Amino acid sequence: MYSFDVHTVYSMCVSMYSAVWSREETTERNYYTRYHNMSEVTAWMEQMKRENPDVVSSMVYGQTYERRDITLLKIGLSSTGRKKAIWMDCGIHAREWIAPAFCQYFVREILRTYKTDTKVNEMMKNLDFYITPVLNVDGYIYSWHNESTRLWRKSRSPGTGGCTCYGTDLNRNFYANWGMVGVSTDCCSQTYCGTKALSESEARAVTDMLGKMREDILAFLTIHSYGQLILVPYGHPNISAPNYDELMEVGLGAAKAIKAVHGMDYTVGTSPDILYANSGSSRDFARLIGIPLSFTFELRDKGEHGFELPEDQIQPTCEEAYAGAHHIITYAHDKLSCLLVPNNAVINISSTIICLYKKVK
Repeated sequence: MYSFDVHTVYSMCVSMYSAVWSREETTERNYYTRYHNMSEVTAWMEQMKRENPDVVSSMVYGQTYERRDITLLKIGLSSTGRKKAIWMDCGIHAREWIAPAFCQYFVREILRTYKTDTKVNEMMKNLDFYITPVLNVDGYIYSWHNESTRLWRKSRSPGTGGCTCYGTDLNRNFYANWGMVGVSTDCCSQTYCGTKALSESEARAVTDMLGKMREDILAFLTIHSYGQLILVPYGHPNISAPNYDELMEVGLGAAKAIKAVHGMDYTVGTSPDILYANSGSSRDFARLIGIPLSFTFELRDKGEHGFELPEDQIQPTCEEAYAGAHHIITYAHDKLSCLLVPNNAVINISSTIICLYKKVK
């Protein structure tokens, strides 16, 4: 016959529970410190919906050349009225694995904090977030095949006119000064812009979604690597955005927020000014159709590891990029809130929105 001391049994139960909880916490935490293939990303998207049914849904809004779905997560608290939106896409260039990792981290953070962080909660009430973790699905899957395909950049559509190379640079394929500067007409080139604007189904899918939502989207964020840059429209050296000063001030504010996290410097400017001229980008297209705040993030690093950023840099990269994105989204949200109040004047001081009530005579 066995005898048990109740305190001993209780201590054993607590220890077992703590061990299980610790493993679950560690597993969840470690998930966001690793890169994930497309099947894992898809499973994660389903998990986000399953665990957060009140605020997360998904939408298939296009198909790739190889007939795979392009899917986004829509995140926001329910509302009876029409809501404004934030767009974010990652993985338009297949080899930039840190970009999808950031989209996953961003989703995790807003879902983790919206119940306790008053600002995030306010933004979840007033905004919907449309987030595409992997836009170039075919290319991303191909980049996971083996070491020889790891640095694949483009889509996976075949060449035309006798060209035997595959793929178009999706970020040169949008209807925004298409084919003018910083592109190649050689289908074997990394910057091949396609046979015409929107020749690629992936670019058409984004274009169609943005066209339907353009009056509602306050900010467009497309996430890339590498270089530690925040790029504003336009990629053509002779064209300036009508709100260039605002874009620069908000971008500089985001860079300041990024630097405060881990001390990393991000340079802000147009692509011709700080990188190279290019046309046909999704960033430029978003601004061209009237989305006021449009930015490209080029995440870590500055070339030491390039597109093969080590996994031990995923978490700090995502933490700092989240701070930058949060700054831009907060600015967009607060500016909207000011404009919705009658007789308010909006003043932008150092990327901070201030509402001034104007007396009615």
